[in-house]
Amino acid sequence: MWRKSSYSPDGNNCVEIGVGVGVRDSKAPAAHMPVSPSAWEAFLSSAKSGHFGGGTL
Repeated sequence: MWRKSSYSPDGNNCVEIGVGVGVRDSKAPAAHMPVSPSAWEAFLSSAKSGHFGGGTL
């Protein structure tokens, strides 16, 4: 099951996350980038700590 980003203003141009599947662009749903659960958790942890530009999630 794919979930759209809550940061997408209109729900069309966004990143979608598939638990146990990966990440895809909502404009090209046929293709996706596989991401393991541990890699996704590491990415979220880094993003929340401001590693990618100081923003907060």
